[in-house]
Amino acid sequence: MSIDDFGGGQGPQPDVLVVTTNDVPGFRVQEVLGEVFGLTVRSRHLGSQIGAGLKSMIGGELKGLTKTLVQTRNQAMERLVEQARARGANAVLMFRFDVTEAADVGTEVCAYGTAVVLARE
Repeated sequence: MSIDDFGGGQGPQPDVLVVTTNDVPGFRVQEVLGEVFGLTVRSRHLGSQIGAGLKSMIGGELKGLTKTLVQTRNQAMERLVEQARARGANAVLMFRFDVTEAADVGTEVCAYGTAVVLARE
């Protein structure tokens, strides 16, 4: 597995900037468009559950589950960016992830933040 299997985030020069901060140096918030989120729920397939169960007995990283969670977070973030773009935003401030178990059938990942229009100062 390569490093790409375990990472995410935006590429260089995105059309919708996503940051975890309240502001962006060199920019001012011109308009607040409101909360946006991207949501996905993923279930684990039987093979990964069995493998995870066996691996948990001997310890170590559950690489298959890690890869699945990375893919899930990336999908949630892509949906967040799509929603922000559709509202006319060029940035999302205060970006966060929320991860919960969904009715014992999978993992819910929600990416959320505040969609804004930024302008250079």
